[in-house]
Amino acid sequence: MARYTGSVCRQCRRENMKLFLKGDRCFSDKCSYDRRGYPPGQHGQRRSKQSDYGMQLREKQKVRRIYGISEKQFRITFKRADRIKGITGTNLLSLLETRMDNTVFRLGFVNSRNQGRHFVRHNHFTVNGKKVNIPSYQVKKGDVIELREKSRKVQAISDSLDAIVRRGVPSWLEINKDTFKGQIVGIPTREDITLPIQEQLIVELYSK
Repeated sequence: MARYTGSVCRQCRRENMKLFLKGDRCFSDKCSYDRRGYPPGQHGQRRSKQSDYGMQLREKQKVRRIYGISEKQFRITFKRADRIKGITGTNLLSLLETRMDNTVFRLGFVNSRNQGRHFVRHNHFTVNGKKVNIPSYQVKKGDVIELREKSRKVQAISDSLDAIVRRGVPSWLEINKDTFKGQIVGIPTREDITLPIQEQLIVELYSK
């Protein structure tokens, strides 16, 4: 699977918003978007009028970059959301939120989704006592995610757990820092996703 290996700060600038792809760096004065809040490239500072299709495409790219998944993965997730009963756009965001890599990020074990993907792949977490090393694994209500014993002294995880107070944990999750356990206590609702996402534009794009 193709993986983006360039500067993630360019992605924030391209989407004209802070996507929080680099964890704590995004909250510091080193953030590239804060210093250069315009699209990258030679013509980045020019103003251009977007078509309806352009707006829909940019919204899809923005959400895909936030969750760090490929075009193929995103399309598969959208098709799955379309088959589920309910509002397709809300279903899509719910499926993205309940990915394993995003869930460990939301619980505060890691400081970015990219780091979450890395730690999940390297067997740092279990779900209901069983090893899970697939970032796209879908967690369900009632699942318990636990940091493995050998991983509890990893400095990056300790630093991230210390920053939970600043970042907060969504209402559909619970975290116990003392036991290194998190639980899925509900299904993420639209209100739990605070980033400015217009999912209807994505639905319109894929409906053509």
